[in-house]
Amino acid sequence: MKKLIECLQVFAKYADHDYPTHCEHDVLCVVGIERDALTPEDKAKVEELGGFRWSREYDCWASSRFGSA
Repeated sequence: MKKLIECLQVFAKYADHDYPTHCEHDVLCVVGIERDALTPEDKAKVEELGGFRWSREYDCWASSRFGSA
């Protein structure tokens, strides 16, 4: 849970939406943040903590680590 919260705190620096996430096919998606918006440091952090990567399929930041129980 702590790693997910840390990832969401990083994403919150770049956008503050009422509905920032979406789950589909066991993938947690963070929407409304462009691919190149994150600094290299923040990108590395969300990749390491939560396995978030830019998804061409969903056109957003996505993680299968948090998408399924």
